[in-house]
Amino acid sequence: MSNDCLYREHHTTHNSPQPKAQSEDVAITVAMGDGIGPEITRATLKVLSAAKARILTESIDIGEQVYLAGHSSGIRPDAWQSLRRTKVFLKGPITTPSGSGYKSLNVTIRKTLGLYANVRPCISYSPYVHSLHPAMDLVIIRENEEDLYAGIEHRQTDEVYQCLKLITRPGCEKIIRYAFEYARHHGRKKVTCMVKDNIMKMTDGLFYTVFQEIGAEYPDIIQDRFIIDIGSARLATRPELFDVIVTSNLYGDIISDIAAELSGSIGLAGSANIGEQVAMFEAIHGSAPDIAGQNIANPSGLLLAAVMMLVHIGQADVAQKIHNAWLKTIEDGIHTKDLKSEHTKVLVTTDQFSDAVIARLGSEPQKFSAVSYHNSAQQQKGVTVAHQPQASATKILVGVDVFLHQNQHSADELAQRLQQLETTELQLQMITNRGVKVWPDGFPETFCTDHWRCRFMLKAGLTQLTYSDVIRLLSQISADKLDVIKTENLCSFNGKPGFTLGQGQ
Repeated sequence: MSNDCLYREHHTTHNSPQPKAQSEDVAITVAMGDGIGPEITRATLKVLSAAKARILTESIDIGEQVYLAGHSSGIRPDAWQSLRRTKVFLKGPITTPSGSGYKSLNVTIRKTLGLYANVRPCISYSPYVHSLHPAMDLVIIRENEEDLYAGIEHRQTDEVYQCLKLITRPGCEKIIRYAFEYARHHGRKKVTCMVKDNIMKMTDGLFYTVFQEIGAEYPDIIQDRFIIDIGSARLATRPELFDVIVTSNLYGDIISDIAAELSGSIGLAGSANIGEQVAMFEAIHGSAPDIAGQNIANPSGLLLAAVMMLVHIGQADVAQKIHNAWLKTIEDGIHTKDLKSEHTKVLVTTDQFSDAVIARLGSEPQKFSAVSYHNSAQQQKGVTVAHQPQASATKILVGVDVFLHQNQHSADELAQRLQQLETTELQLQMITNRGVKVWPDGFPETFCTDHWRCRFMLKAGLTQLTYSDVIRLLSQISADKLDVIKTENLCSFNGKPGFTLGQGQ
């Protein structure tokens, strides 16, 4: 690289001191990744260098070889130090080794560093990239830290496994406010909330409640809501209905891949993971080991993620130059193998594609609309949410759900046994299996496993339980040789139940 280039690199080690960035430079951490990662990362850095990106890089090793070296998280302690120091991470795709015991490094990084907002623009580049929806231009903002991705799972019986869905008010507040702020700063007109609150009335219900509360502060932005199933269907058939979509972790993961594929190629999609302190930028595709080392991978996803990174660190001028050069390359028919079509004029390698983008730096597309970034208007930094803890509610213990592993009895037989164990405070109200009421008045058609939820409620005339009352009940159940898996206390909050009814109750 030329001496006058503002891109410089060094590699972190345990022992060597880290040089400081010059005043005009911004320090970033780079991981080459696995599979095609090194090829597309080198191509991306080559473009950043040619565009005079004012960055100083620190390289870290993460991914497959780190896993196999004995680091179960896929990342070493010195790599964490670099990420916490630079606070900006450009990451190539990685491979998680097959077999049990390896946790997703992406999830670990996002949650450990508080990267609560996943931002995925989904744009059609028709006609140069085939798409059924040529006018598609939307952004999916996905909550990144909680929901089922908390990864709290248990095997509870011979037949039943559990995954806990955790939705918190602070988590909802952060991602929803970020979505509205993103829309406002990026000139977007509408924010759509996607939930399944007709079924998960408390968790998804909280997400939509917070959406309504925060949305009231943004009267200039159109707001609507879709149940996730019909919302996904509309996204697949009428993406023009959407502008910014905000949703929880699992739903967002699914629909962002759908949207990226609808736009024409999942290989063109970059993403940002934004926190209050740290941000990570990556392509949304995987490491594609089947084509690794062949110099045929498309670097566009990571390059467009790097464009988002440049906007984030206040280098909108460089971001604009690279993005417009990339658009010009695509419309000039300079394509990698994955984009081959009747519009392809020259089929190129990974390296040749990056060279083509470099050759067009300073040019603007003629068919596509040129992009224009402004540091003041294109902020992508995390929203600092001054979370106000909820006022303490009047919380009253009114019952307990006792989950049993039992494969010897029908619901009626189990109920008869449990009724003999009732205490002076608690009586059996209901038994469910996989959530549906099977006692009292259950149907013989209902299929049951070996996993039973037995709900004991405060007896009529009593106003409150103590946990000692619950322990007394559990002691009697245990003495009767019943296998208790777990318990959930049932409480009211300011007089409202903090639990749902059984299906069919």
